[in-house]
Amino acid sequence: MAAGIERILVPGWDIASSEAALELAERHAPVVVAAVGVHPHDAAGMDEAGWSRLESLLADPRCAGVGEIGLDYHRNLSPPDVQREAFGRQMELAAQRNLPVMVHDREAHADVTEALLAWRGRAGSGARGALHAFSGDESMALSLAAAGFLVSFALPVAFRSASGPRAAAAALLPSSILLETDSPYLGPDRERRNEPTTALRVATELARLRNTSPEAIAAEARASFDRLVVA
Repeated sequence: MAAGIERILVPGWDIASSEAALELAERHAPVVVAAVGVHPHDAAGMDEAGWSRLESLLADPRCAGVGEIGLDYHRNLSPPDVQREAFGRQMELAAQRNLPVMVHDREAHADVTEALLAWRGRAGSGARGALHAFSGDESMALSLAAAGFLVSFALPVAFRSASGPRAAAAALLPSSILLETDSPYLGPDRERRNEPTTALRVATELARLRNTSPEAIAAEARASFDRLVVA
């Protein structure tokens, strides 16, 4: 709080971490809110008992979203067809409870875009979410933002090699942008841990790309966050 961090969303990636996220949200409310979900890496490990448990966690009043869900074709720790089935199933569960989705996308840009736009078409205006640690290009970002999804940037947007995310960050409307750390991953370097204040560095880089101030970026991101988790 002293550093200016006002709200933090902590997602799960499997059943155990989703339960832990809910516990963190209870201990640190209202700063911390929780999402529960099954990451594409862990999709193959889900059985019907696991799905039943996930549905009970989604019904928990502490749950503010569904995530981290999505597709990861880089590592393929679960087969792509299993990932797609789990992604679709969790999007439908999100729609049933009017919860936003927190979406992981690694080397699956076309399939993620298609799945989210189709879901939005079926579920209507209540279907909303954020593209976490965005790694796509400007076209993808604008297409999904036009459909009501937010685009969340982590520290790699500061790398000149991240040409797609950097172009997207410059082109989006201010109301379509979120900030994140992706802790413990995507940290500043090998020597410094990734903690909530890393988001301040992301805001500074976005401000440079957009020719505005970090304070303006942070204010828009806070408003977008509040729309996302309380709509």
